[in-house]
Amino acid sequence: MIVGSNLSKIYGKGSAEVRALDGVDIRIQKGEFVGITGASGSGKSTLLHLLGLLDRPTTGSLVIDGVEVASLSERQRTLFRLNRLGYVFQDYALVPELTAEENIYLPSKVRGMTAKECTRVCRDILSLVGLRDRVSFVPGE
Repeated sequence: MIVGSNLSKIYGKGSAEVRALDGVDIRIQKGEFVGITGASGSGKSTLLHLLGLLDRPTTGSLVIDGVEVASLSERQRTLFRLNRLGYVFQDYALVPELTAEENIYLPSKVRGMTAKECTRVCRDILSLVGLRDRVSFVPGE
């Protein structure tokens, strides 16, 4: 479960201060499908960055699966994202110089998988999304 309480995110200071989020409360149950909608500039991307641990709230509490994540170190946040979070970006986040297989292999290797396990995972994922025949293609191809 994800519980955000009184989340705010402020960029800049003084006259340049921008309050991207101000007192947002959100509760998402495990397995729940959620859409976040709103006008341009309303804080949707900022909220997603907080929920995905890509940024820290200025104030408020963010608890994911019972862990207060706002206070985690950068390394702990990275490991938490790696092992506990899935994140779907509006734009794909692939390394343009790497092949489809290498783009999948890289995070698998970071998780500590063996080369054999990484290769199996890559092939399984590419098959699942219908791209098995494009294993050696880079994103622009």
